[in-house]
Amino acid sequence: MFARIKNLHGDERGVTLVEFALIAPVLIVTIMGVFDFALNFYMKSVLEGAVQRAARDSTVEQYANSPGGRDAQVTSAVHSVLPSAQLVFTRAAYTNYADVGQAEEFTDTNGDGTCNNNEPFEDINSNGIWDQDRALDATSGARDTVLYTVEVTYERKFPLASLIGFEDQVYLRAATVLRNQPYNTQDVSNATGNCTI
Repeated sequence: MFARIKNLHGDERGVTLVEFALIAPVLIVTIMGVFDFALNFYMKSVLEGAVQRAARDSTVEQYANSPGGRDAQVTSAVHSVLPSAQLVFTRAAYTNYADVGQAEEFTDTNGDGTCNNNEPFEDINSNGIWDQDRALDATSGARDTVLYTVEVTYERKFPLASLIGFEDQVYLRAATVLRNQPYNTQDVSNATGNCTI
């Protein structure tokens, strides 16, 4: 029996298998992480490219009144990579680039930095109330500046990602600002209103 144990001391058969068993979990998790990162990076590139192309196409008159066509173009590009991805589209129109994301202007008579106490404001979007974002309701007017945003969510394709702390769903967002062609006179509101409390 001692002779057998003595023979095992120098025997290296099976060492590779034991070493691989120790390294394999780390190697598999690393490879899946690289694939997950690569897929998400590629999906972000596809989304950005599709949004930019749709924006370029929509600035010409024949596409200006076709938001559904623009959305279908982006959906087709995204679904060619991930057919199960869910897309949400939003648009906000402004009279010019400087207005994107800006609040409607008001006269701060009491100096508190808030539109209240019947202070006058410029009702850019003609909805009768002061807004933190002066976006217009319609996004297909001539010369309108449109903020076009697409949000994509999909399930991770590599299940081990959730084991190392990542969410099960991936969320991507792409946005672009485009300007409709001057095929007509731009509608600009000169309406005013008074702030309520």
